[in-house]
Amino acid sequence: MNMNTTITTPDTQALLSLVQWLSPAFPTGAFAYSHGLEQAVSLGEVTSPEAFSDWLAAVLDHGTGWNDAVLLACALRPGFDLTMLDQTARALAGSAERLRETTEQGAAFAIARGQMGQADAVSEALPVAVGRAAVALGLPAQTVIAVYLHAFASNLTSAAVRFVPLGQAAGQKVLAAQHGRIVRLADTAVGATLDDLASGAFRAELFAMAHETLDVRIFKT
Repeated sequence: MNMNTTITTPDTQALLSLVQWLSPAFPTGAFAYSHGLEQAVSLGEVTSPEAFSDWLAAVLDHGTGWNDAVLLACALRPGFDLTMLDQTARALAGSAERLRETTEQGAAFAIARGQMGQADAVSEALPVAVGRAAVALGLPAQTVIAVYLHAFASNLTSAAVRFVPLGQAAGQKVLAAQHGRIVRLADTAVGATLDDLASGAFRAELFAMAHETLDVRIFKT
């Protein structure tokens, strides 16, 4: 046997598909959304790596990060009512911009996959759209949720690097420090139900609302 031969398993191929869908190169326009971070920076609330780290941790633990993880976990369960789940995701949006962020990215995600010949476009909130697509991959739910949350955190880190601004190294240090949190959230969300949905990131929600009237905006949200 040629010891240099590389064997790609179905799981590896499935993981590569998931990473592609959640990468910055996938045309969901994720780079255009700051999740209210632009407002927080404009008000002087986030001006350093430490402040951004605290802000990101709060959003992951107590805001959209946790709720998206639960919604995605439910969407990955065979037979779950995705229409009801999408309606729930929309109802959880605390502001017009939050709703715009999840629905526009979800629609773009579905359209891009449809154009790849993989699925018809379904306009759903992003975690529901990703869950609908990822079921067929057969990957562990923890893996799907962790990669999703990492993509979410990565996008916000990219926004912080551009707008705070943070140095590239500082941004990556903040992101790397979230890995343990992301793993814990993914592990917890796997067994969660809709009864576990909750949000306590109130300042982040207020920033999202205030951003709607920010005079000069770089990001959509």
